[in-house]
Amino acid sequence: MGANVAGRKGSETGGRHLRRGRDMIAELLTDTALPIILVGAMVGIASSAVGTFLVLRGNSMLTDAISHSIVFGIVIVWLLTKQQSGPVQLIGAALTGLLTVLLTEALANTKRVKQDAAIGLVFPALFSIGVLLLNVYANDVHIDTHTVLLGEIGFVWLDTIDLFGLPIPQALVSMSIMTLLNYAFIGLFYKELKLATFDPALAKTFGFMPTILFYVLLMLTSSTAVAAFDAVGAVLFIAFAIVPASAAYLLTDRLWMMFIIGALISIASSISGYYLAVYLNVSIGGMMAVMTGVFLILAFLLGPRYGLATQLLKRRRDRQSPVEPPVNL
Repeated sequence: MGANVAGRKGSETGGRHLRRGRDMIAELLTDTALPIILVGAMVGIASSAVGTFLVLRGNSMLTDAISHSIVFGIVIVWLLTKQQSGPVQLIGAALTGLLTVLLTEALANTKRVKQDAAIGLVFPALFSIGVLLLNVYANDVHIDTHTVLLGEIGFVWLDTIDLFGLPIPQALVSMSIMTLLNYAFIGLFYKELKLATFDPALAKTFGFMPTILFYVLLMLTSSTAVAAFDAVGAVLFIAFAIVPASAAYLLTDRLWMMFIIGALISIASSISGYYLAVYLNVSIGGMMAVMTGVFLILAFLLGPRYGLATQLLKRRRDRQSPVEPPVNL
């Protein structure tokens, strides 16, 4: 009897603690600051993961090209299915990202234009076609170029879904899913991706199919961009995909450490960008993008191996240290 009473009391106490913890989490999520910072951080973590490989391959501009050209894919999917979001839009965006790369490579392979010029020709063409289709056939739909390019991360806390009894921002859920997908792909094919990035010829010799891996990576990049559009827009997605990875590249030569540093820079940029934006009364997404640039400048100046200040100090020490004359035997 006593044991049953004690068990009931224990379960009631545990239930109260659980409800109290849930209420605390719900209260934090209803605050505007935490959801905005969390969404920004998750966008940065997901984007920098795929962006790291693009930076290492020298294909950083593909992120810009994909993020603009998939407007074409979004409009085409809407015209065919009348759906503005969901997995169909992700598939359409991923296919548009592949189309951008295929058209770019086709132009570059003609030897008439270089790779960067081909990118500059393809993505404005697809983006402009998407904008024209948007204005002609989908003018009354809640899809506009301002939202696609700039987004509005300050309102993500208003669009929530009920998950485990908690009001979770929809953007946070979608970006968390994309983060898991990106890192699951990287974790499963880490060795293959690493070899394909640094030595594609050797990877092909070993049968790792570097071209297919690259296309899957681009599909994930396109899907991440679409998932980020409603919350942060293309501009902040590009900043998060390229800048943290570039800063990490200045700080370490280890690939796995680049992921960690890129994620930490993304989190720090989200936190500092939000509070600076509130203090200065400016765009939150814009300030987060600015903060990624600040961290890149700090890495460029103060990096332990390649930093400008570090190199200057090393040269000064080399000049000050006396050079011993050779000993003649």
